[in-house]
Amino acid sequence: MKVSQLRRLYEQGIRNFTGVDLSGADLRGVMLIEVNLTGANLMGADFSRAFLTKSDLSGANLNWANLNFAKLSDTKLVETELTKANLSGAFMVKSKLPRAKLSGANLSHSNLRGANLWGANLCGANLHKINFREANLSGVNLSWANLYEARLSGAKLYGACLNGVNLSKSFLKDVDLSGVDLEGVNLSESRLGGATLEGANLNSANLQKARLRGVNLRGAELTGANLAGASLEEANLTGAILRRTDLRDANLNEAELSGAIFEDAEVAGTLLEPSNEHLRHSGNFQAQFAV
Repeated sequence: MKVSQLRRLYEQGIRNFTGVDLSGADLRGVMLIEVNLTGANLMGADFSRAFLTKSDLSGANLNWANLNFAKLSDTKLVETELTKANLSGAFMVKSKLPRAKLSGANLSHSNLRGANLWGANLCGANLHKINFREANLSGVNLSWANLYEARLSGAKLYGACLNGVNLSKSFLKDVDLSGVDLEGVNLSESRLGGATLEGANLNSANLQKARLRGVNLRGAELTGANLAGASLEEANLTGAILRRTDLRDANLNEAELSGAIFEDAEVAGTLLEPSNEHLRHSGNFQAQFAV
């Protein structure tokens, strides 16, 4: 279908364009609100700054498409092909993307607050400064994705794959990451206030200068992790494993340390509250927290 024909039909009130072929079409700034584009071939099409609010693009092929700054709030993109698509700056609040394929896509600076991405594939995607606040990211594949400075406060990450993800300087307030595998993940300077990381695998993770005030790290594995300069005030580290952990200049004031293991940890300059001073001379802390 030609773009001119599409525009004419839309102006006539037609909204059903199921299975249409618009691959490579120039649709910059087009107005297609509440249209049905399910199963459409839109590969490589240019939808930059287009208005697709409340439209249905489920099952459509948008691989390599340009959706830069497109308006896609409340849009359905269920199982949509978006591999290598450009969605930078797109407005996608409350959009629906269950099982969408977004590997290698560029979603930097896009807004997906409250969106549903259950089971989506975002492997290797550029998610720099993305807004995922209160989004459903359950079962999402975020392996090797760049979430630098991303906003994920209140997001649901149950069953998400975070292998090799970059979460440096990200916002993860009140996020539940219980039991999640975060081994070797970069969380440096991230903000995790009020988050739950109970039983999480943080072995060799980079948490340098991270803000972890009030975080639940009960039973967490932190062997070889870098927590240098981290803020851990009021954190719960009950039963946590911190063997060979770098805690230099970390703040552990008012932290709960019952049963935590600090074997061979580096603790130069670590702040320990007065009520825990007795631990400096216990078997577990004697070598590490020597006066």
